[in-house]
Formats: sequence, structure tokens, C-alpha cells
Amino acid sequence: MLVKKILNKLGLIKDYSNFGEEERINYFLEHLDHKKIAVDIAAHDGVFMSNTYKLYKAGYSGLAVECDDVKFSSLASSYKKFGRVSLSKTLVYPDNVIKLLEGNEIPYDFGFLSFDIDGYDYFVLNELLKKYRPTLICAEINEKIPYPIKFTVRYDRNYMWEVNHFFGQSIGQLYTLCEKYDYDLVELYYNNVFLVPKEKNLSLTKLNPEEAYLNGYVNKSDRKKKFPYNKDVDVMLEMEPEEALKFLNIYFKKYEGKYQATI
Repeated sequence: MLVKKILNKLGLIKDYSNFGEEERINYFLEHLDHKKIAVDIAAHDGVFMSNTYKLYKAGYSGLAVECDDVKFSSLASSYKKFGRVSLSKTLVYPDNVIKLLEGNEIPYDFGFLSFDIDGYDYFVLNELLKKYRPTLICAEINEKIPYPIKFTVRYDRNYMWEVNHFFGQSIGQLYTLCEKYDYDLVELYYNNVFLVPKEKNLSLTKLNPEEAYLNGYVNKSDRKKKFPYNKDVDVMLEMEPEEALKFLNIYFKKYEGKYQATI
């Protein structure tokens, strides 16, 4: 990670995303009729592990959002050349995400959303989809929590990620938004789910969450290499759902009341 960050800063690497998500994003966008407008919620420094930097370089307009002072300063410096990309130093909540997009004149059916806030993602995305319908969504999941467990951190304005396993939502929880808002799940790529509105999905394969989880994470040959920090919870992948849920509740005992998890 450190080496990649240094190479990114020096302009010596062309793949800015974390695990090569850019290739999948480009593939999907090539197969979708979309507006060249991208929104990045939790944009980091705008370059390192970015799913949108290449799009902005290619001429996309849009909005990049980051709440951390240091990261936003770097983002603002790197994005001076992108005159059509608005920047916002904002901590995103369910009750401000719509106003944030409206205030930056993002159209209802903008082209691409990169979404990764390491927290109560489910509740923010649920609010966003009440008003907006992006053509392609790349949303991070908590990949270590197996399907069919529906897990999410509860909304709490004081929540701060402690850089551990307690964050975000499982693929089972995210899929409830697919059903609610008529989106197709077209791929899980390690820990990022790609979603497309049903009415715009004319050629991409629709997956159910179980097969997406197995193909996109569990059975990936390099999964353990890319996610060595999941070693202590990988045992859940071999458990029956009820047993895995029990394990999860014990593992997250200190967070009791701060999350919801069901089958």
C-alpha cells in the first residue's frame, strides 16, 4: 500500500484504484448509456485508491467529498486542474446527503457513484437512492460478513471507524436496497459491489447475492493474500448462517446495540 501510494504521488502508476476496480468500472460504463458525471463520497486524497480520478482525468464532471482535513487539503491540491469537479469537505450523514448533491447541482440520473464511508453506509445510501438514480454504483461492503447475514452499523452521528472489522454493511444488507430500489447486482469485486438500475441493464449479467459473494470474494484464489487481516474471522465462511451469526455477535460484543444483524 505504501509503495503504491508513493508511486501514485510520483505519477509512476496508472492504476489508481485499490484492487484494480478501475478496469471493472470502465467495463461497465462502456456497456451503459450514462451521463459523464461522477460523484465520489469519501474521496480520500482524490488519487490514492481512487475509483474516480481516471474518470475526472478523462473529462467527467462531478463532485468529490472528503471530511478529513489533511486528506481534503491534498484532494484540493490535486484537483485544481479539474475545473468541472466540485469539492466538499463534509462529513456525510443520512440527513445531509441529498442537500449535498442538490447544492452541487448533481442531476438525478448522474453516471457513476463511488461510495465508501466505513460506517453507517446503508443509511446514507438508502437516503440518496430516494432522490437519485446513478447509472452505476460502486459501493464497498464489509466483505468478511458472509451471506445471508444482513449486517449494518446503526446510524450514529458520533460513530468513528476504529480501523477494525466493525464498519459498513454486508452484501446481504446491501441487497435489500437492490430490491427496494430496483437495482441489479452485476458483480462483487472483492469488497466492492457494482449495481445498475434494472431499466438500464440491457446486457450485463444479473447476479443473486449468494453467487456474487462466492465468486467475487470467497472463492477468489488470491483472497487471503489481499485480505490477510481477515484471518481471525475467516472461520465464519465455513459456518452455517446461524452459527456464523452467533460468532459475529460474540465477536462484536463490545458494540452491542450499535449494529443490527439478522438472517
